[in-house]
Amino acid sequence: MVTLKQLAKELNVSISTVSKALNNSDEIGEDTRKRVKELARLYNYKPNKVALSLKQNKTKTIGVIIPDILNHFLSKVLFGIEREANKHGYNIITCISNESLEKEKESLELLANGSVDGFILSIAEETQSKNEINHFKDTINQGLPIVMFDRVAHDVKCDKVIVDDFESTYRATKNLIAEGRKNIVFISNIDTISVGKLRERGYNKSILEEGLTPKLLILKKNDDPQQKIKQLYKKNKTIDGVIAADSASGVIAINMARNFKRKVPKDISVIGFSSKSVSNHSVPKLTVIRQHAKKIGAKAAELLIDRLKTPHKSIEDYSTKIVKTTLVKSKSTL
Repeated sequence: MVTLKQLAKELNVSISTVSKALNNSDEIGEDTRKRVKELARLYNYKPNKVALSLKQNKTKTIGVIIPDILNHFLSKVLFGIEREANKHGYNIITCISNESLEKEKESLELLANGSVDGFILSIAEETQSKNEINHFKDTINQGLPIVMFDRVAHDVKCDKVIVDDFESTYRATKNLIAEGRKNIVFISNIDTISVGKLRERGYNKSILEEGLTPKLLILKKNDDPQQKIKQLYKKNKTIDGVIAADSASGVIAINMARNFKRKVPKDISVIGFSSKSVSNHSVPKLTVIRQHAKKIGAKAAELLIDRLKTPHKSIEDYSTKIVKTTLVKSKSTL
């Protein structure tokens, strides 16, 4: 492989001139830059990224840890992270924790050993249920900044990107109440994680303010959601509204209503946290609380890269950015 030294010798210029020309430095004239780049293309010159990272003490790589690659929301956040990172010349390495605390710790240790400049992550379910945060603090103390998104640890001093989970569920429930719904049930399979708890609180506040009775269906890991929602309808024939905290329950609630001759939205209105693509799987199409996943990913990458560019920035000077959700009305509400 050709080196900077060989290019410089053939062009009869210094190594520094070649390096600056390849990086479009204004110190080098246009003609020289053109000559250097033409020769580099001719020899298919590629910079030695390992040597460059050692010299600059930077890898230009971001470690991303997500709990579940099959989760549509998380995969879209990942897309947003990669696109924004690429704009700034950063690559990403992605690890999947599979909701495991131990796997999350292993991923941090693996990548913190000189492979990345910092981390963007969403916390594993087991980590949140055990309230274990020391591995995050240890990583930050090593000088590797962390940006958390969606599921975050509020006791860890780092930048965070979240959505308005409490407010959006509160407003969505109010929306159903404004339709005249009196028996609204909250369905969730994410009650063990922070976002699930916030959404439940938003629902409860809205219901209690109206003097109504909260109705909850909490789905566990081994539950069959279709059977559980079917049993819910069978036992509660007066249900006229559903707020779904997760991506699938809203769709199931609409499709299952037909088994009980319940018309949506005439007899029952349904709103769910979901994406446009998932909402298409119900008839009628689900009204969704859209979280703007790609924007969340881009904002997380932006925060991390900004911190990497200003290493003198105090660890105390961290921020929490809130990406507002949007209620996208469709045929499952009036």
